[in-house]
Amino acid sequence: MSSYVLVALLVFGVNLLPAFAASGRFVLATAVRHLRRWLPRRYVSNTQAAGELLMAHRRASILGLGLFVLSPLPSAQLFEAAGLMAVRLLPLAAAFFVGRLASYSLYVGGVHAARKTPIGQLITQSLTSPWAIALQVLMLVGIVAVGRVDWAGAVRRRSETGQARQRHRR
Repeated sequence: MSSYVLVALLVFGVNLLPAFAASGRFVLATAVRHLRRWLPRRYVSNTQAAGELLMAHRRASILGLGLFVLSPLPSAQLFEAAGLMAVRLLPLAAAFFVGRLASYSLYVGGVHAARKTPIGQLITQSLTSPWAIALQVLMLVGIVAVGRVDWAGAVRRRSETGQARQRHRR
């Protein structure tokens, strides 16, 4: 077997371990955070405002954390978005680790139970299908779209609405 194939198999195997997957995603989000300085200011301010809006409300924060724990969405894009939003990465990486630990355990159990059924073929087809690839591309487009929304304006309008309600109650 070629040394390149062995290295590829080793890298693949390491990425199957939840601890390495979580630490790799943490490094990815941190790297994206450092790349923000080369992005347009408006894009960066919009993504930061989205992060502030998400973190300002406990319910939204818990839902966002749940997205990292149980999400079937591609994790690379989720962590790239988190890096752009300047949210706290350690809780996200920890939630991702727990979620991956649980989901990988389910995958192993499920594969073991289903390996002699057509479900295994169905799973393989779903991962290599044009729809799965399109979902990956769609998630990248979604990250770009998050930066295009005027989140700072939404935060400002929400704040103004809350202040107006308080004045009206007095």
